[in-house]
Amino acid sequence: MSPDRPVGDLFRRFRDRLAVEGPHRLGGPGGHTGHGTKVTPTPGPGPARTDAGAREAGLAPYPPRDVEPAGRPRRRGGRGGRGGEQLTVPPATFTSYYGRPILKAPVWKWDIAAYLFTGGLAAGSSLLAAGGQLTGRPALRRAGRVTSLAAVSASAYFLVNDLGKPSRFHHMLRVAKLTSPMSMGTWILTAFGPAAGVAAVAEAAPWLPERGLLGLGRRLLPPAGNAAGLVAAVTAPALATYTGVLLADTAVPAWHEAYPELPTIFAGSALASGAGVGLLAAPPAQAGPARRFAVAGAALELWGSHRVENRLGLLSEPYATGTPGRLLRAGRVLTAAGVAGALVGRRSRVLSALSGGALLAASVCTRFGIFHGGVASAKDPKYTVVPQRERARQRQSRGSDVSGPGAGPNGG
Repeated sequence: MSPDRPVGDLFRRFRDRLAVEGPHRLGGPGGHTGHGTKVTPTPGPGPARTDAGAREAGLAPYPPRDVEPAGRPRRRGGRGGRGGEQLTVPPATFTSYYGRPILKAPVWKWDIAAYLFTGGLAAGSSLLAAGGQLTGRPALRRAGRVTSLAAVSASAYFLVNDLGKPSRFHHMLRVAKLTSPMSMGTWILTAFGPAAGVAAVAEAAPWLPERGLLGLGRRLLPPAGNAAGLVAAVTAPALATYTGVLLADTAVPAWHEAYPELPTIFAGSALASGAGVGLLAAPPAQAGPARRFAVAGAALELWGSHRVENRLGLLSEPYATGTPGRLLRAGRVLTAAGVAGALVGRRSRVLSALSGGALLAASVCTRFGIFHGGVASAKDPKYTVVPQRERARQRQSRGSDVSGPGAGPNGG
């Protein structure tokens, strides 16, 4: 500003021009005067009017500032205690690129679900055979040993069929990794299989001749079979439950979140299937251990299934709807019917056999239901995204509680 043009002179000129031309000529239509209410030009001479005044005069105002916008919430408080508009973004919804699943669904097919069943059947049957061996029930022992060998052989076939090449199985034996359920499962199956095989072959000893080399085998096989049967029974609990640990160790939401229940469900299913074998093959007089196995296995299986369908929140949904829901409900009904028949039909061979068949069918339904429930949870993005957001909110709430007032060592 040059000294020969003082501020007072400029201000007087601005005031005179403002009085002649009006504020709308200086600041444009709807311009602000610097302070106060927004003004809108009027046609012809006359004072500036507000938006409320324009409505009273029947004129179209410019977008008003003295009326709260419709459909938009106002924020209480704000800077300096004055209200203002709250600019929000609509809540984001879970989605994925082109509607594709976030996780890759397991490529396992029905043979792995069958492997889950046959592994549990082999474990339960070997425990049943050990019970028959220790209590002097030859029919129960024989049925358990033969079924255990047949089931573990089927398990090996299903596993090798899924791997594609038989050589891949023994390649897994080059390393023993305690933190890998797959590695431990391979070693458990390798230890269980030969023991179950020797125990089953020992049941053929009475058919061998009494003299010669085969006669020596006839004398040596029974004690070897007894020892092998006990070894198989010792490794059976690990064989029955490691598949549950294996499923829970994956990223599949419904399997991973159910890690406390899956081993329990599989253990109960193994006991129930072994009991079914005993009720089918042994006479009622020798089926006492099978009935006790049925009660214990049903209790574990029903408790675990109930927890899986009610404890997991959103992730319980895949186990309660669709094919998995129908399979698990059928498994519960068959398990209850099998246990009831085993307890009521203590002296009826027909009723015991029907109960055994119901328990075996229940084990099949339970294993396939758990398998298909996990696959369904991997295909739908919401079962991955929604639990992740809930865990993130819980961590934020815990962090805000820890970092709030009084959280420091001196209460500051």
